Amino acid sequence: MFYFSFSECISSIHSSAYRYLGNTNLLSILKLYIVTIGFRYIVWMRLCSYFMSRKHFFLLYYLSILRIKHLQYRSGIQISWKTQIGPGFYIGHFGEIVVSPNAILGKNVNISQGVCIGAANRGRRKGAAIIGDCVYIAPGAKIVGAVTVGTDVCIGANAVVTSDVPDHACVGGVPAKILSYEGTVSYVENKI
Repeated sequence: MFYFSFSECISSIHSSAYRYLGNTNLLSILKLYIVTIGFRYIVWMRLCSYFMSRKHFFLLYYLSILRIKHLQYRSGIQISWKTQIGPGFYIGHFGEIVVSPNAILGKNVNISQGVCIGAANRGRRKGAAIIGDCVYIAPGAKIVGAVTVGTDVCIGANAVVTSDVPDHACVGGVPAKILSYEGTVSYVENKI
């Protein structure tokens, strides 16, 4: 993710805080930062992305990488600061979350524990996923290869997604199949 200004980076952090809290009150954000390791990871991931593109902040860049690595070991979250993630990103629970640095995630994406968004190294689905806006990814779901997940999609628990998912679909199973077209009603809250 590339930020043109520090205010754009802070705005992205505020959008995630809004997804958690429903407000951007500074005291509430500080409490959220202390209590919720998923939000803390998002903050440092965004800061690391900002510092990465600025040569004069090289010391802060390396310090933020160290902080990210520390949080990876503590939380089990492995999302690269190079991954393109839209505003309003939400990590529901921590533990065993892996996202390929080549994946692209839209805005208002929810990720739960045990989720893997991996890249395929061969075959017709070689590459990483492109995930649309307002997507809920339930615990244990796996998205493998260069698949496109549409907007307002709900991916069920332990689903294995290996093919494209249309807008407003709810998918589940191994391999994932469309179960309904109800979208993310009541799963993605406090949208930005």
